[in-house]
Amino acid sequence: MSRTIRLGISTCPNDTFAFHGLLTRAVDWRGLRFEVDLLDIEQLNERLLGGGFDVGKTSFHAALHLADDHVVLPSGSALGFGVGPLLLAAAAGTTPEDTSQLTLCPGRHTTAALLFALFHPNTTRVEHAIFSDIMPRLERGEADFGVCIHEGRFTWQQRGLGLVEDLGSRWEQETGCPLPLGGIVASSRLPDEAIRAVQQVIADSLRFALADRQAALPTMRRYAQEFDDRVLMQHVDLYVNAWTLDLGIEGTRALDELSARAASIGLGTGRRLRIFS
Repeated sequence: MSRTIRLGISTCPNDTFAFHGLLTRAVDWRGLRFEVDLLDIEQLNERLLGGGFDVGKTSFHAALHLADDHVVLPSGSALGFGVGPLLLAAAAGTTPEDTSQLTLCPGRHTTAALLFALFHPNTTRVEHAIFSDIMPRLERGEADFGVCIHEGRFTWQQRGLGLVEDLGSRWEQETGCPLPLGGIVASSRLPDEAIRAVQQVIADSLRFALADRQAALPTMRRYAQEFDDRVLMQHVDLYVNAWTLDLGIEGTRALDELSARAASIGLGTGRRLRIFS
């Protein structure tokens, strides 16, 4: 009998692109059965922390809290240069300074929230919101700042918002590492052969999408916040790269750096993320 894998991935275009082959069964499931939920990244983090998935996409910040009983798969990560979240302002020219100001972050366990805590500690009040609500709330004047991810990286100027800082660029300048945003983790309760099969299916799905990028567009459109095909493909160009296929040595170094920096401000657990091999 084949094993059922409870899989959670995000609705962002880089995931729906990468998992298009798996979602449509265009690639061999290698004897597994996948039950797939597509959710916001912080919903994924919470479900994984609660044991709700066997395998799932998670922020690497959340992955630090899962490290005792989960491994990171070599394929499926969002990691790179020029991929970081943006700290945006409702009013151009303002900067985070004190608790009279409010910053919206896309979830307590997101890497975006971790970066704000690393680079702007003890400044504003922080409230967490679904990522797609952050820019509209800034436009309505309901907050002073917002840490924006996903499609917001490409559309913030059209909304008349101000750029305070590219948090990813600051990470790169301070560490020399690509920024590790999120990756696929698997529960250590699964047998190694099942984890290996999941990893192979994900790698196959990635290669399938890369071989015919346009074929993945219907799957991406189904879940995207922004429906412009150009924006969707910009997202793929930015977040799907060689490290998505295989984290490798440089990806491992980036995860170690994130672990150390999170621990230095009390947001990590001191654990080191383990990559499945």
